[in-house]
Parts: sequence; C-alpha cells; structure tokens
Amino acid sequence: MTDQILRSAPTLAVFDELSKGAPAPSWLRDGLLDAWGFAADSTVTLITVSENATFLVREHGEPVAVTRVARPGYMGDALAFESELAWVAALAAARVARVPTGLTTAAGTYVATVRDDDGTPWTCVSFAFIEGDVLEDVADPVPFYAEIGGTTALLHEHASRWRPPTPFRRHAWTLRDMLGETARWGRWEDAPLTPGEVALLDRAQAAALDALADVRVGGPDWGLIHADLRPSNVMTDGYSLTVIDFDDCGYGWFGYDFAASLTFLEHVPYARAMAAEWLAGYQQVRPLTTQQLNRACAFSMVRRLQMLGWTTTHRADALPADLWAEQTSGTVEVAARYLKRRTWLIS
Repeated sequence: MTDQILRSAPTLAVFDELSKGAPAPSWLRDGLLDAWGFAADSTVTLITVSENATFLVREHGEPVAVTRVARPGYMGDALAFESELAWVAALAAARVARVPTGLTTAAGTYVATVRDDDGTPWTCVSFAFIEGDVLEDVADPVPFYAEIGGTTALLHEHASRWRPPTPFRRHAWTLRDMLGETARWGRWEDAPLTPGEVALLDRAQAAALDALADVRVGGPDWGLIHADLRPSNVMTDGYSLTVIDFDDCGYGWFGYDFAASLTFLEHVPYARAMAAEWLAGYQQVRPLTTQQLNRACAFSMVRRLQMLGWTTTHRADALPADLWAEQTSGTVEVAARYLKRRTWLIS
C-alpha cells in the first residue's frame, strides 16, 4: 500500500494534436508492436485522452487490444502498474466480476516502457479487446446501476479478504488527494467561478468534510477500491457487464466508490434513481449503516468538487460535450442541494 502523492508528472501534450481515431505516433506504434509482438500490419489509433492516452490496436483490420499509455511518472513506477494488473487478474480468477484480460509482453511482464523520439519513457499496458458498448453511450444507464452496485460490493468483499502478492504498490485516495493544494487532479477553485459560486462551494466543501471528520485510514471501511466505476468504465455486450479501466484503483474508503459511480452525473434528473439502484444492488451483498450512507453522500459532494478540479487539468473531449459544458453549473447546483439536505441523493 502507498499514500505517495504523484501529482507532478509530464503532461500528455505530445498527443494534443491527435483526435479520436487518429493514428498513434510512429514511435509508439513501433514500440507497442515490438513489446507485444503484434502483427507487422497492425494499426494503432487513439480512443481517448484523460489521465492516460488510450489506443486501439488492430491486427489485419480486426481489433485485438486496447493499450493504455501513462504519462511519465503518473501513478508511480512499473510496480504500480503490475500491481493493478495483479488485482485485475485475481478478480478474474475468483470470478468476482467480468474484467479485461491483461496481455503480457514478449518479456513476460504486463508492463512495457516505450520511448518517444526525445527518449522520454512512457509506461504502457495492454488488454484484450472487449466487444460491446460503454454505458456512457447507452441512452438510459439507470437499469444497469443495481448490477453496478452489486458488482462494487463484490469487489469490496474481495478486497477485504485478498492478500496481494509481494511486492504490491498502489496509491491512496485520502481527502488530501481529492481537495486542496495537494489535490491530485487539480483544485476546483481554479475553475471559472463567480465569487458567489466560490463561497457556495466553500460552504459545501466544509459541510462534507465535517461529515467525514471522523473517517480514518484503515479499518473495515478502507481497502482497495476501483475508484472510478462509472458509466464510461463499464461495458455491456447486451447480456452482461464488464468492469474496465482500473488505472485509478488504489486504497480508499469503500463509500467513495458510491460517489465515483455518479461522477459528472450528480446534477442530472435521473441521478437519484441511479443512486437508489446502486444502493439496492450493493446492499444485497453488503448492508450499510445510516452512518455509512451519510458518509457516502458526503463523499459524493467531495467527488463532485474533486472532479470540477479535474476539468481544470484535462482536455474537454475527455467527456461528452454536453457533460463538459454542465460541470461548473452542475457542481453549483449539487452544492446547493447538499447544503439544503445532506442526504438529498438518497432520500
């Protein structure tokens, strides 16, 4: 376990000129083909840029892999990425959830280092391609939320009893990593806000932190979490769900995963329906106390502020255009609701 804070790392600006579907730079394509032994005629095209740059690999025209390229220094060294893949493999082996299959390199590791034309090392991991659609593209995600909640509870059950291999290292998600000067993804205070909006969000932050004043690192409510199990990180093939994108996984409070499930969506009209479905599914596996539910609501307020900070350090095309446009106004709306009733999301 680690609580190392890794906020200062080179940016993904090298990919700024790429749009979705654009070919990867030749240094990256050649490096991936060499590391994983993909066919010589393989194409590598951009899927998205967020915390990482994600690329689709096609062999003979058919999709075979998704490769994630992390900016140098982000989230730690190769051990951190090997640890992520170790948990994903353990979840698959225990049949806890459907997860992507990590692809090992020709060297037998999950991680490859590819250097760009300037010699900068980029950490890469690859997963077998999965057929289906992300829930972010589904018209109505609400019917899937009970299963998402139940799956999250199973992940927490697994994390509570699993003994990670040695060595194993993942970062932590403490409140200092979410808010304030040490926020990993940026400060919400740097978003375009009026003085009145800043004052409102300050009050909401203080209220949420007060509700979380007695949470502590360690204990039964703390463990390895996905930390980003939201619609863009869940796929459906029409029959079952697959949980993807464990790059944010680390040690945190289990209640934070409730907050993460509603990321960017807390202000939409169906947010409360999603929350209700998630809790119904979760509590079939892991019942929650009133205190845990209250904390989950506080974590949701913290997460909304955290992700407003995220918008200050990320590309607009990392989100659907309508959601990006609503993040500031939506956060103000959510803060006002939280201040009026702390449990507005669930009651």
